[in-house]
Amino acid sequence: MNNPQIVLLVILVINLLTLMIYGIDKWLAIKEMRRVPEKYLILLAVFCGSVGAWSSMLLFHHKTKKYLFSIGVPVIFVLQIVGVFFLLKYL
Repeated sequence: MNNPQIVLLVILVINLLTLMIYGIDKWLAIKEMRRVPEKYLILLAVFCGSVGAWSSMLLFHHKTKKYLFSIGVPVIFVLQIVGVFFLLKYL
């Protein structure tokens, strides 16, 4: 496995975990149980989990009314795409 494949595999795993954690948080919200703090949800998006975060927002209709999420996650996604292309080009 070469460096770009490893980078993409790590990003895929992070995004799957992010999707699962957002889904768990939505379930906890429905059950009115203790939730995952928003700062952790945003940090997951920042640390290469923006695709999972954005997907879960669309799939679970979760955090879509929160400005930080509805604007922040797509902005983080765009910045990460630029970063990934930069990494793949120079690795």
